[in-house]
Amino acid sequence: MASLNFEELKQRSAQIRKRYHELEVAHHGSEWTIEEDALAFLTDAGLVGRHVMSQQGRWPKANTEEELKHKIGESIWWLTVLAERMNINIETVTKDFLAKTEKLL
Repeated sequence: MASLNFEELKQRSAQIRKRYHELEVAHHGSEWTIEEDALAFLTDAGLVGRHVMSQQGRWPKANTEEELKHKIGESIWWLTVLAERMNINIETVTKDFLAKTEKLL
């Protein structure tokens, strides 16, 4: 599988979000706000936690491996969408975080 760079991640994420905005307008008359996107991300992040618990045998639900993979990917997508909507460069902030944390450790 070919690797995915930040630029492609941002472009593809924006295209998918645009399609979801179209569905939101069709179904609800308006696009979701940044706050609603953040809440959707938090919901998916919570599901990552639940699927991890299941994968590790700490929650009674079997066969969640594919759901876990999907939710991890979706969470990265949400963070990319949120950063773009708030004019935050996800590549820059990720590099800054890594550099700062590496220095601390």
